[in-house]
Amino acid sequence: MLRIIDARTGQSADAAPVRRGLTRVEVHATGHDTTALRVLLVADVLVRALELGGTPVWAVLSGAVDQTELRAEAAALGVRPFEEGRDVGQALGAAQVIHVAEGEALLPESPAPACTGDGAPVAAEGVLIAVAPVDPPAGPPLGTDPSVLRLALISARRGRPARVDAAALDEARGTLAHWRRAVAGWARTPSRPIPGGVRNRLRAAWEDDLDVPGVLDVLHGVAADPGIPDGARFETYAYADRLLGLELARDLGAQA
Repeated sequence: MLRIIDARTGQSADAAPVRRGLTRVEVHATGHDTTALRVLLVADVLVRALELGGTPVWAVLSGAVDQTELRAEAAALGVRPFEEGRDVGQALGAAQVIHVAEGEALLPESPAPACTGDGAPVAAEGVLIAVAPVDPPAGPPLGTDPSVLRLALISARRGRPARVDAAALDEARGTLAHWRRAVAGWARTPSRPIPGGVRNRLRAAWEDDLDVPGVLDVLHGVAADPGIPDGARFETYAYADRLLGLELARDLGAQA
């Protein structure tokens, strides 16, 4: 079961109700800078993780200024649409509520503050996920591949600032290109089931406070393990991409 560190208390909390009741994910973002995009991206990965666990999710975007532009930029990153956040408290009941908002890096002795788009504190109900800002705040250069930016932003734990400088983007670009070529090659071999230990490590990573860098580490290990058949590597990457949203199978059929 997915568990999240509540930024208000520093304690671990279930992200989903025990009886598979609805979880409401409420996203607080403002403007359309790279930090706001990171907040939406963290919420998108959270929704994917909940759905992979069989939990129904209602995701809403609250308190955002210039929502049209922010939503368009988020869609380019592969973030699935959020509903309007007006009157979310009365619109639909939920067994669990998770807020995702910008906040400082979490320290156990000092829970992270987080605010809505207008600077007001996030509502007290539910669990709070605090997302650290992006550095540099100006964002990536024009023309950056959205998938490259997505990978650069999810490669850091959400409670630590994420870098989108030239070095970070180059690293993400190289990793993404390598993985897509590899997946396209593995797809030409007979399919094999995901090894049980690999599946368990993937789920253990993302169910432990949404540790996406841990998921990426598992994928690096799968690619380097000579004991895993190529068909199993393909299925592993396709499965993990349901969480990551990196279109890792995009180049299938592109190689001779």
